[in-house]
Amino acid sequence: MKSPLRHKNLPHLLLQSREALMRRFRPVLNHHGVTEQQWRILRVLLDEDGLEPRQLCDRCLISSPSIAGVLMRMEEAGWIQRERMEHDQRRVKVTVTAATKKLGRSMAPMIEHEYQKLEKLVGVKQLQQVYDALDTLQKNLGTPASIDDTR
Repeated sequence: MKSPLRHKNLPHLLLQSREALMRRFRPVLNHHGVTEQQWRILRVLLDEDGLEPRQLCDRCLISSPSIAGVLMRMEEAGWIQRERMEHDQRRVKVTVTAATKKLGRSMAPMIEHEYQKLEKLVGVKQLQQVYDALDTLQKNLGTPASIDDTR
């Protein structure tokens, strides 16, 4: 039976592409004892340190209940620290520690090596086109809803 739908299943294709990419990066994460969720948080904080948990939820697409436990384990591991904001003691800022910066420097060559292999496999120009297409898609679709708002 032919499907009545004329478009490819874009959400499914993106999930399949994500999984294909993660298969390349998981060995690096596993080697350093970092989970995928932890890496998403660390990568965001290494790029933009000093975020609130809610901002991390939105940027990393991790629900509030999940991120609370992940941040607790990351704090216990010495990868992040949480501190109350001076202007509002109810709010907390999450920052990376020196250990995380060292971890990031240790992981960077292996992560970059995987990107270089990806560039050779797909092509630098084609990979840039993927980046551009995804940037355009996100821009035109708007900011994604918080993961907590999708339920």
